[in-house]
Amino acid sequence: MGLPKMARDDALNRICVGRIAGAHGVQGLIRINSYTEEPMDVAAYGPVTDEDGERMFELEAKRMAKTQVLARIKGVTDRNAAEALRGLRLYVSRDVLPPASDDEFYWEDLVGLSAKTVDGKSLGKVLSVQEFGAGAMLEIGKRRGGSTLVPFTQEVVPSVDIDAGNLIIDPPAGLLEPVTSEDPDRGSEGRGDLQ
Repeated sequence: MGLPKMARDDALNRICVGRIAGAHGVQGLIRINSYTEEPMDVAAYGPVTDEDGERMFELEAKRMAKTQVLARIKGVTDRNAAEALRGLRLYVSRDVLPPASDDEFYWEDLVGLSAKTVDGKSLGKVLSVQEFGAGAMLEIGKRRGGSTLVPFTQEVVPSVDIDAGNLIIDPPAGLLEPVTSEDPDRGSEGRGDLQ
């Protein structure tokens, strides 16, 4: 399952293509966690904006540094200015992006889908899509009833139907089982069920 790593901002029809992780060096370079399928493409769609769409930035991707893109923002020339942008999410208009193919999804297109197991048990809805560095994770649950993280892989999520508003989860053994204080692998503190 090909997965462009992008998230959509429904209100303004924009897609989040990355997040500034911090400064690199003393001459104003920034480190970007790119959400595009090809990380260097974070700067390929024209100027980016902040989450509110109020500030626009001209990005120039320079090179990769491990898993992050090193880039320059026009007008940012020192480490302090670059560091001040840490945490800023970068958006482009959905119109400049290619349409997702049949087996690809923009991350936020998944948010709100109903999630069921292969045997029909309702798990709630997809609340968010998270990226912690080892691949996308779906946060699934109920807004007031807790949630759990599920790896977004072909094996664990064999079926996604955006038009029908649902996806199917085939959880590996133990993924959706409650954690109890008697669980010898968790110690005696008992962290409770995340479901």
